[in-house]
Amino acid sequence: MIMKDVTQLGSVMAGFMFMWAIFQQWFPEELGNHIQNYFRRLGSYFYPYITITFPEYQSGEFKRSKAYIAIERYLAINSSDRAKKLKANVIKDGKSVVLSMDDYEEVTDEFEGIKIWWSSSITISQQRSLFTNDDGEKRSYKLTCHRKHKEIITKVYLHHVLDEGKAIVMKSRQRKLYTNGNMTSWSHIIFEHPSTFDTLAMNPEKKKDILDDLMTFIKSKDYYKKVGRSWKRGYLLYGPPGTGKSSMIAAMANLLDYDIYDLELTSVSNNTDLKKLLIGTTSKSIIVIEDIDCSLDLTGQRKKKKEKEKKEKEKEKNPVQKKEKDKKIKGSEVTLSGLLNFIDGLWSACGSERLIVFTTNHLEKLDPALIRRGRMDKHIELSFCCFETFKVLAKNYLDLESHDLFSPISRLLEETNMSPADVAENLMPKSSQENAESCLNHLIKVLTNSKEEARLKAVEDSRVKASQSESSVVESSDEESSDGEG
Repeated sequence: MIMKDVTQLGSVMAGFMFMWAIFQQWFPEELGNHIQNYFRRLGSYFYPYITITFPEYQSGEFKRSKAYIAIERYLAINSSDRAKKLKANVIKDGKSVVLSMDDYEEVTDEFEGIKIWWSSSITISQQRSLFTNDDGEKRSYKLTCHRKHKEIITKVYLHHVLDEGKAIVMKSRQRKLYTNGNMTSWSHIIFEHPSTFDTLAMNPEKKKDILDDLMTFIKSKDYYKKVGRSWKRGYLLYGPPGTGKSSMIAAMANLLDYDIYDLELTSVSNNTDLKKLLIGTTSKSIIVIEDIDCSLDLTGQRKKKKEKEKKEKEKEKNPVQKKEKDKKIKGSEVTLSGLLNFIDGLWSACGSERLIVFTTNHLEKLDPALIRRGRMDKHIELSFCCFETFKVLAKNYLDLESHDLFSPISRLLEETNMSPADVAENLMPKSSQENAESCLNHLIKVLTNSKEEARLKAVEDSRVKASQSESSVVESSDEESSDGEG
């Protein structure tokens, strides 16, 4: 009996498939689509559930959706214990493991007695964005609930999910140090630099001025909007090597709880790639270009541009020279105008609450257009070690606030140029037998030797200069004698 029923069912199915094939072949495609839409609407009328999709990337957007990120973290905390397939991620101290839903997984949530289904999915796209480096995978979360709860889900539950998700993101957020390496995307490590403004060795008044400027900036979102400016600020740190420029950047990041993007310009192929990197940065971050005087041709050489172009045109006429030139052009083609647009052009407005920091050892080499106010809003000189800076170092390294040897050290620092890094190195105990006084005596010895070396160098320079002047006088006399004989 059962076999007979199965046979009849198979015959009916075969007949239906045959009729459907005939229908598709002889009837217009538009009619078929119309019938399919009709049955779809008919099915949705009886189907009591609605679905809301949250894509990882909104159409036309280059950054991950904030809603997607918030939902991801919310589900990781609230629903991961009900998922069967999980993804693990290590956060904070490197010991805490956070579990989240894996791809194609489904979990349930409950809100005010309402049951909600969440699922994660992936679609493969054949088109790839110009500005992102994805592999064509488009992820999304889907929320499913009964249609009678639509209003409470959209007006109450989703706000609850997004607010809680954002709070979780901020609570578990690890600050990161990013680098672009030789790619057009960022890679990162966890940022754990110990530098703070308390340990920063510099003049207390200058330190307070910088602190006030930073704290004013992070509270000025509405003000920047009011005056029509992007919420960003530029800092130029300049001074000799070893004066604490990198430590200053780390202290800024620790104070503000910002990520750092260390941009290596020589690894960026062209202006387009520079824009891609800018798009990939986040708010609450510091974008750093260290030693910008060594980065590409950005050091005030525009005056020589016409001469250079003239020489290049002459080389273009020579096939051999042109071939050699083509071999050499393999490095970065980022231009000054491209960098300026990166700093304060239209593309700089794609994020907010960001600091842009340049460092240099040679301020005079930089193109004035690069460091004018409005681009580099605050210029901070970090100079050789003074007595106020020394006192901070003595407190940090030797836990000393005063000592009889401070007086001669103060006098020597006024007479000698030594970087804070060198002073710190000489204050650091090198063995367990060394104490604070022996370290101070060692510093006095080094400062005294440095002062003597500077004196001897000055004497030698004076001698060389006098010798050159004497030679010039003799040559001038010889020329006059020759003219007289003539």
